[in-house]
Amino acid sequence: MTLDRIDTQARPVLDTIPDGRLAVIPLKSMEEIGRKVDDFLVEWRRQRVADGIVPNSTNGYVRDTFIVNASTPRFGSGEAKGMIRESVRGDDLYIMVDVMNYSLTYNMSGYTNIMSPDDHFQDLKRVISAAGKKARRVNVIMPYLYEGRQIKPSGRESLDCAGALQELVDLGVENIITFDAHDARVQSAIPLAGFETVSPTYQFIKNILRIAPDLQIDSDHLMVISPDEGGMSRAIYLANVLGIDMGMFYKRRDYTTVVNGRNPVLAHEFLGSDVTGKDIIIIDDMISSGAGVLETAELLKKRQARRIFICATFGILTGGTEPFDAAYKKGLFNRLITTNLVYQPEELLGKPYYISCDMSKYLALIIDTLNHDSSLSALLNPIDRIQKVLDKHARGEKI
Repeated sequence: MTLDRIDTQARPVLDTIPDGRLAVIPLKSMEEIGRKVDDFLVEWRRQRVADGIVPNSTNGYVRDTFIVNASTPRFGSGEAKGMIRESVRGDDLYIMVDVMNYSLTYNMSGYTNIMSPDDHFQDLKRVISAAGKKARRVNVIMPYLYEGRQIKPSGRESLDCAGALQELVDLGVENIITFDAHDARVQSAIPLAGFETVSPTYQFIKNILRIAPDLQIDSDHLMVISPDEGGMSRAIYLANVLGIDMGMFYKRRDYTTVVNGRNPVLAHEFLGSDVTGKDIIIIDDMISSGAGVLETAELLKKRQARRIFICATFGILTGGTEPFDAAYKKGLFNRLITTNLVYQPEELLGKPYYISCDMSKYLALIIDTLNHDSSLSALLNPIDRIQKVLDKHARGEKI
């Protein structure tokens, strides 16, 4: 169930002349959302020229498509190469990749392999190399940050995320745009390069208010919950924006035992005010297996919470949809809301409890703004847009 419609009439006001012609390469992992982004960019720029905001003589500003013909074909041995079939010399190049897209496969010596995050990252580097440093600027849009969960070593462990970022910068990447980085401090590995981590808080709020127009936004009726201590800052931000209370669960572990590489959880302890009769927004950066958020929802239901909305930027769902199907039937939650920034199987899209936040317009806004060398501040801090939505909700208007 997708609630965000494509509205090509709502376009950003940008009146500067870009220094580099815009070029977009959505790798195969982001082809679908890449086409939507391209539709926005084409319409916005045609309209700006028609309105006289940008001169029609501006070279390459208006095009039928900004998508560059590129691919990453593979040999029968499983080896690959990056290919760009048209010139990108002097272009402001934006390469989009979803490293979590497990729907793609390739053949290797007669076997079919599912593309892993490692394969997607290698393909990204191949396309950057194929550009041959001819582009004016290379920007990478990687919604799920590659190896973003491996940001700090514990003992003799690799520091994969920092190393990957340094590789990209060494290849000539100037800006890296990601969403809800597990720990944004990893950008310290590339202090002189552009690194932005974007949050879809606005999209979550808008979609929740669409599906629950009767939601009462005050501390007596609504509460934000973080399923663990790692997501505290995310929950605090959302609670402050909405002007309500927040709470969190923390995991009490047995540090004397290791099971499957982890210390087992003895209990989930709750910190926060009474949730009885309140609607709950559980917010996290990602859902892997879903065990954590579903356990949180169950514990909240035992505490007599009312409706529960689970929000996560990335719905990976490594264990499939079955755990959520069972939890929904038991009434443990009302809606699961994630974005389309990572691959979504058709099975998930057809679930009655699932809401997909379409982020294509947001990505187009980011690309358009960066190409014009304008500030991203208003996009990265959506307080004004959130307040407008809350005001409409308070007046009983349709969102």
